[in-house]
Amino acid sequence: MKLVSFEVTTVLGRFVRAGVVLESAEQNRILDLNAAYAWQLAEEGEAKAKTLANAILPSQMLGIIETGERSLDAALGLLEQFNSYAQAAGKRTDFPLGLNEARLVFEISEVVLKAPFQPASFRDFFAFEQHVATGYRLRNESIPDTWYKIPVYYKGNHRSIIGPEDTLTWPSYTQKLDYELELGCIIGKSGRDLTPEQAKRHIFGYTLVNDFSARDIQKHEMQCRLGPAKAKDFATAIGPCIVTRDELPDITSMRLQGHINGQLLSQGNMADCHFSFEEMISHWSQGETIYAGDLIASGTVGTGCGLEHGTWLAPGDEITLSADGIGELRNRIAEPKAQMNLLDAFPGKSSKLSPTT
Repeated sequence: MKLVSFEVTTVLGRFVRAGVVLESAEQNRILDLNAAYAWQLAEEGEAKAKTLANAILPSQMLGIIETGERSLDAALGLLEQFNSYAQAAGKRTDFPLGLNEARLVFEISEVVLKAPFQPASFRDFFAFEQHVATGYRLRNESIPDTWYKIPVYYKGNHRSIIGPEDTLTWPSYTQKLDYELELGCIIGKSGRDLTPEQAKRHIFGYTLVNDFSARDIQKHEMQCRLGPAKAKDFATAIGPCIVTRDELPDITSMRLQGHINGQLLSQGNMADCHFSFEEMISHWSQGETIYAGDLIASGTVGTGCGLEHGTWLAPGDEITLSADGIGELRNRIAEPKAQMNLLDAFPGKSSKLSPTT
């Protein structure tokens, strides 16, 4: 299934709802999962259809992920039922109406796709050797042996997630803004001290990730052996959908591409990932609990960012990332509203150690 979060405008205001993509020969439509399930239960004679639907198939994507297999089973049943309606309806829109005559099906052109979910946490790995080697070579260093032994990662800001078609606000403190082409993996249930084989059963699905980076401030942060923090935390784009694990049972040969203003700049393949997602999850889970709704990313594929090409993003640029079976994640860069230098933010600060220390 391709799961999405979409914003719809009603007489009561704007609401973001969880949906599934219906695919017909003519065009794609989105089914409101929670509303459709409440309608289905009511049709079956359930007296508390809305209450039960809210529990089993919530209106928000994070709730669906946390509910797990029962939620997915209900969504799959609805997908099959409404796909049949879609095939019969063709270009017409005579789908059933839900409770209180609420619409259940929307044309994609009628809604705004949002980030498919808001992660409970975000960790970004560093798992493509070509990308890692390029970064170390630019610093006149070699890849440390430890990189080949453990899948390392940093913790990103899960509260700065943006979605498909969202415009990125230019961070005021950077002049070297970069994109990063990555694959994301969503955790579907909690676990701890998992083996790679066990970790496979904890994967909910996959999405695209654009791990935007402020390369100039990142350079300074990494000199202090901490971070990245301000270099990354301003925004991460994900989307356009979540493709559930059953639809992508084998991602080892998945192709990924990145275009800037329509020009192909990045090409990668998950076959080149040094660690599998199962190995990343296993490593992360040692001594700590992973939770449903957590997001991890693969790290940047080889050639997957401007740093590797010696070029940076500019205001007005459009970045389009794509992956087999998932689709396209597209974002545009806004004009900077102001400029500042973080290194000059605290003038007069100097060492408090004595010269003889």
